[in-house]
Amino acid sequence: MAGEEPQSRGYNAATERDPVLAQSFRHCFTTVDGVQMHYVIGGSGPQPLVLLHGWPESWYEYHAVMPKLLAGRTVIAIDLPGMGDSTGQPASYTKTTLARYVSALLTKIGVQRDARVVAHDFGVGVAYALAAEHRDQVAGLFLMDFPLVGRNLGFAAVQPLSWHFSFNVQNPLAEELVTDRVTAFLDYFFRHSEVSEQARAASDHELPISAESLAEYARVYSRPQVLHAGFELYRTWQIDETENARLQQTPLTIPVRMLTQDGLSGVMVPAVRDAAPGVVGSEIAGAGHWLVDQRPDLVAEEIASFYPAG
Repeated sequence: MAGEEPQSRGYNAATERDPVLAQSFRHCFTTVDGVQMHYVIGGSGPQPLVLLHGWPESWYEYHAVMPKLLAGRTVIAIDLPGMGDSTGQPASYTKTTLARYVSALLTKIGVQRDARVVAHDFGVGVAYALAAEHRDQVAGLFLMDFPLVGRNLGFAAVQPLSWHFSFNVQNPLAEELVTDRVTAFLDYFFRHSEVSEQARAASDHELPISAESLAEYARVYSRPQVLHAGFELYRTWQIDETENARLQQTPLTIPVRMLTQDGLSGVMVPAVRDAAPGVVGSEIAGAGHWLVDQRPDLVAEEIASFYPAG
């Protein structure tokens, strides 16, 4: 551990069981505007590689790819404000607000420029806002499987795609139903969350992540503030749509890559193109939404290819 004393107990539960992570990475805590941010950092290379997770995951989403990306890079996996082992309530859960916390954290730890960002799920929304509002700080975006709402893709079109898009916005009903049942809820969600027909056909309702990963996510989402924060990501989605439409008036010019689950590039890539006209996108055959867990070697290769180490 480095920096501040952590406010979250058990923050190193997963790395204690993983000798590779324990040897190569360390947990750090830095307070930004009243929120203690947790991040896991390793390597000493000149290229800063910033990893942003989605829901219902944490920095640990990237545990299988992080060691593969160390050569020539400093790898920084961040728990989003109020989530994972970060502690405290951000001013809002809009993705522009969360991006400001991430930007301030990166500045505090010396990454003022040229961050290479990798993001999955709602981390994509944060990564886009980070790149759009802090343009000098971000050198590229590697995005995975998220419908970026904005000018030509609205929340109304996204909401019917999966049952949880409607459930998670119910405030406070979602928290009341899931509290003390987090493991059961997450187990069901991971098994029944695929959207595309190809991914659903391939899943057969199997658990797409490891039992160890499920236990780690159950640990962090059993923290009441984290459970609430996760649902808030969905409750601000319509505001994100409006803010993204505004940001998209000034297109990104940095390199942008979009990797999607099997069958959804036709929905997700055009939505990103509204923000970054030069985006390059492709699907992973046979993979579902949890592609970092399902294809870690391929994802690591794709990231390394997009961000070659100097």
